[in-house]
Amino acid sequence: MKNEAVFRVRGTGHRLAGRTWIMGIVNVTPDSFYDGGRFADPARAVDHALELAGEGADILDVGGESTRPGSTPIPAADELGRVVPVIAGLRRQSPVLISVDTTKPEVAEAALDAGADIINDITAGEGLDHRMLGLAAHRNAGFVLMHMKGAPKTMQDKPLYDDVLGEIRGFFAARLEIARAYGLPFENIVLDPGIGFGKRLEDNLALLNGLGAFAGLGRPLLVGPSRKGFIGRLLDLPSADDRLEGSIAAAVVAVVRGAHILRVHDVRAVRRAVLVAEAITGSPPDSLAGAAGTIGEEAGRVR
Repeated sequence: MKNEAVFRVRGTGHRLAGRTWIMGIVNVTPDSFYDGGRFADPARAVDHALELAGEGADILDVGGESTRPGSTPIPAADELGRVVPVIAGLRRQSPVLISVDTTKPEVAEAALDAGADIINDITAGEGLDHRMLGLAAHRNAGFVLMHMKGAPKTMQDKPLYDDVLGEIRGFFAARLEIARAYGLPFENIVLDPGIGFGKRLEDNLALLNGLGAFAGLGRPLLVGPSRKGFIGRLLDLPSADDRLEGSIAAAVVAVVRGAHILRVHDVRAVRRAVLVAEAITGSPPDSLAGAAGTIGEEAGRVR
């Protein structure tokens, strides 16, 4: 069973226990590995995001720059033009939590201004100018702190670990200390081991099976195995379109091993599978039907 944790976003604490949260992926890119180009039009992207929310997504993660293996960064202006209209349109129509998937502080700031609540940074705040952590602290935003070896363009060029669990745990411990030095509250942070980001097949499998290694860090875990290449290698399925069943299996194992949040493309299918897994493993029955509780800033109680 996962340890209870609180994820504080914009002054409201969310209890991450009892049931797993689902983060729905909203790519507004022309070149993402699975759904690139499908939702490049802002109106279509908003409609897709609202559909994911209707299927049970607790968080919607909007990204305007592909970070697939071999990808290269794009100008901030291009990324801003993709994500800000979608986030603003989505915020006008839904109270769902919104995350912006970016490595650029200027994009994150504009996204927060448009209504985003969470920054999802694959560099864990280690970007070019290190402003991201200070920005998150100043705006009291949630922050997803992810591990990646190298950069997207080169991260799959023979990554190597002596002890993948131990090395990533050490990375998280160090980054948590740096985040706190920038003033980012401990409860605002979620950890993501970065499945597929500078990882070999065996590393991805070890991470999914060994999520308990990160429990002692005291922060919730976000895991994103959805339709990734390691599933294709295991099943000999070159196309990401064919990896739904493998994605569901990986998601269920992640939940059993302690994941608090799953980042997925297929919200309805994964949520249904997870609800069954949670019922079997003994999650509280009332947590299976309703939304996760929130803790008021002042009252400090579930509401």
